[in-house]
Amino acid sequence: MNAQPPWISVVVPVFNEADSLPVLLSELEGALGPLGSYELIFIDDGSSDGSLARLASLSAFRPRLRVLRHRRNAGQSAALASGIRAARGELIVTIDADLQNDPADIPRLVAALDGCDVVSGVRQRRRDGWLRRTSSRVANFLRNRALGESITDVGCALKVYRRRFLAPLPFFAGMHRFLPTLARWNGARVVELPVRHRARRFGASHYGLLNRLFKVTADLLGVLWLGRRWIDPSHAEEVAPCAASSSGRSSGSWDKASSSPASSCSGLPPSAGAPAPSPPRSGPSPWPEASSSSATACPEPTRSW
Repeated sequence: MNAQPPWISVVVPVFNEADSLPVLLSELEGALGPLGSYELIFIDDGSSDGSLARLASLSAFRPRLRVLRHRRNAGQSAALASGIRAARGELIVTIDADLQNDPADIPRLVAALDGCDVVSGVRQRRRDGWLRRTSSRVANFLRNRALGESITDVGCALKVYRRRFLAPLPFFAGMHRFLPTLARWNGARVVELPVRHRARRFGASHYGLLNRLFKVTADLLGVLWLGRRWIDPSHAEEVAPCAASSSGRSSGSWDKASSSPASSCSGLPPSAGAPAPSPPRSGPSPWPEASSSSATACPEPTRSW
């Protein structure tokens, strides 16, 4: 493994998608090549169709491809958690292995990340049956209504995150349905961007109406509990030291609470929390008509509790 961390880590949960893997890997390499350094992390979640053997074969001559495996099927959230923990990049891209998300959209999402911390894809002209589309709309409505959120399509797996907003999060079964909200609670600024959606070419969907709505409802109750007990990281900030006065007391007043983020001395709080600028990307954008300005403006992080 290269000792220098990559800029981008792509996390791909895999469950019985053996036929899709060679195509997906080729598309990812084509999309990510112009962006600079990257790594691909595929997590086999207890597949029974030879997906793990296929990944092992594909990784033989690809040093950027890392393969993790679960001893048993643990679910999409567990696979994402394993990949996020293993990721070394400053940016984390999540995408499904079923080829319904188009890796060619990744450069647009990365470009839209300037000034924001999370870019969440919104599938356009979905190539799913009416039952899946209906259950997804109902789940999105319930989730947004209960959490005071406005995420249009949380079921879209194609998202880009700054890793520092994911690393401290609690991981639990079902958390993949709430990652943008959890990142926002952690101080991230979230923006949405339209992405393409394709019909499934191989295999069958692993989700249906019952396992989607019932699980979303149960998970939602847990996230509501978590939200009411969430410790907001924005409450704490470091204060610059002040020179002591002739009386022996600091020139900044600690006896009274101040509404100003800086103390009364000339020092200002460090700006370590500001988003780091993205490394420069060479060459013209392949998507001039869909630059970061086409995305919804990044809102400031807010809480509705």
